Amino acid sequence: MYAVPAYYDGTMVQPLEKLTAKSNQRIIITVMDEFITPNESIRPRSMRGALAQYTNPALIEKEEGVWERALVEKHDYL
Repeated sequence: MYAVPAYYDGTMVQPLEKLTAKSNQRIIITVMDEFITPNESIRPRSMRGALAQYTNPALIEKEEGVWERALVEKHDYL
């Protein structure tokens, strides 16, 4: 079972992602109490940059090579 975001355009339900249901396959439609406005984008928004407010520039340099260092410290590997 999986969920596919969609909206009702007044006539039909319009999926926002590819729907891979087969012919005669049962589906469940859940009607939510949320509405979109005509000017609002109905496509899912990108999450790019959503956590930018938590960035610590002082730690960015330390991120380079962290995976390799962790392997050496924990497993004496590399």
